[in-house]
Amino acid sequence: MSLVLPPLSSLDDPSSALDDLNPLPRLLMGPGPINADPRVLRAMSAQLLGQFDPQFRLMMRETMALYRQVFETRNDWTFIVDGTARAGIETALVSAVEPGDRVLVCSFGRFGQLFSEIARRAGAEVKVIEVEWGTVFTPERIETEVKAFSPRLVAICQGDTSTTMCQPLEEIGKICHRHGALLQVDATASIAGTPLKADAWEIDCITAGLQKCLAGPSGAAPVTLSDAFARRIYRRRHIEEGVRPNGYVPGEGKMIGTNYFDLAMVIDYWSDSALNHHTEATTMLYGARECARIFVKEGHAAVFKRHADASRALVAGLSAMGLKLFGDLKHKMPNVTGVYIPEGVNGDRARMGMLNDFNIEIGTSFGPLHGKIWRIGTMGYNARKDCVLTTLAALDTVLAAEGHKFQRGAGIDAARQSYLA
Repeated sequence: MSLVLPPLSSLDDPSSALDDLNPLPRLLMGPGPINADPRVLRAMSAQLLGQFDPQFRLMMRETMALYRQVFETRNDWTFIVDGTARAGIETALVSAVEPGDRVLVCSFGRFGQLFSEIARRAGAEVKVIEVEWGTVFTPERIETEVKAFSPRLVAICQGDTSTTMCQPLEEIGKICHRHGALLQVDATASIAGTPLKADAWEIDCITAGLQKCLAGPSGAAPVTLSDAFARRIYRRRHIEEGVRPNGYVPGEGKMIGTNYFDLAMVIDYWSDSALNHHTEATTMLYGARECARIFVKEGHAAVFKRHADASRALVAGLSAMGLKLFGDLKHKMPNVTGVYIPEGVNGDRARMGMLNDFNIEIGTSFGPLHGKIWRIGTMGYNARKDCVLTTLAALDTVLAAEGHKFQRGAGIDAARQSYLA
């Protein structure tokens, strides 16, 4: 039986296609993306430059230096992959993993499942270990599995927005290195919202995105690579024919099976060699640079406190409204909160009420949690008191309309009191 292509709502061009682009100003309080910091949007409106303009090459170096501070690392190979956060994950995996390599994926949500999907496409022998959604792994469990499977690479998320959980990482890099494995972490959902110490925690590769706690748009993926991870990739170095220099010698490893996501060629592009790979996404680099600049200028401790304060206030407000929080709260992400949809409340209708009546977006969930919880984000530019209070006020109205029984105004008062404490 042949597959049928999915339907489209209409084959006709919509009459609105020639209208000015003027979307309603939503307050994005879901699991991401969030509203970009206006300073990032202003930076992205700067004039374009050619990718080999000396000004632009300097901006690339500045961006590398800023993200070394964000990742708390001295890694030389700290730069931007052009594409959404998933592009960063895939670029690192397909470049480091050769067919037949063993990869251990530690999955506690949807994005652990993404790791296994990409690793299998790269031809890896993949073993997936799981915990119940709403919990995280212990170091002991991971060490037991690493010893038994002997992987070349271990892949795990720091934060997974699908479950709102934050995985402690302090011991995992040491475990991997004791047993000859490299560690790749995706921190798209957590970077700039909670501590992430690439060097101190011995993490070989971290991939991320701008659209959550870094307060930017989706479309650029910051990455940092340890020397060991970079060497693993660079042994597969093959330069495309059109730009090969004299004396070119290919790497000893198997050619990476993708051109655009060939991280060895991207390293050459960002290096002093400046070997042409793709045309750099100039506007996105401006945005990524500004996201990092804003974070570094505010300071790690201040940013983390701002996210923690917003999370604590939101939790206080939701609890005061008689709502039950999801998961192991000891390991809850400080920037995304899961909350059970109350019995008798139509979750999708309530979300649409917030969107249509208040221009506020909160998230639903995936897999076993679909239709059971909402996910509310307090991150990046939206990790602010006014955003938290406005969201709770809208939810108060919508829940009352749905017949949920609670003390009206209690959530807003509790959140405001949390900020005053």
